[in-house]
Amino acid sequence: MKVTKRNGNVVLFDDEKIVNGILKANAEVPLEELTKNEAQSIADEVFAKLTAEKDIISTADVRACVYGLLLERNHPVTAQHYMEYSKA
Repeated sequence: MKVTKRNGNVVLFDDEKIVNGILKANAEVPLEELTKNEAQSIADEVFAKLTAEKDIISTADVRACVYGLLLERNHPVTAQHYMEYSKA
């Protein structure tokens, strides 16, 4: 799967970027501990959901999917920090 970045470049999907983004956002939220395995599980689910929909996705698609999955897994504050972090 490919991702269209905000600058228009198209790159291969890299789940490690999602994992790192989730972990960085979660580091600011001591009450919502997420392990690297849990972050990887979210990244895997993002990949599965989005590849079922399109061949090329946008970074906004990825952000929205990660945000939704964090909310589903009861990590609302981490989800908010993730959105702020990923927009920077």
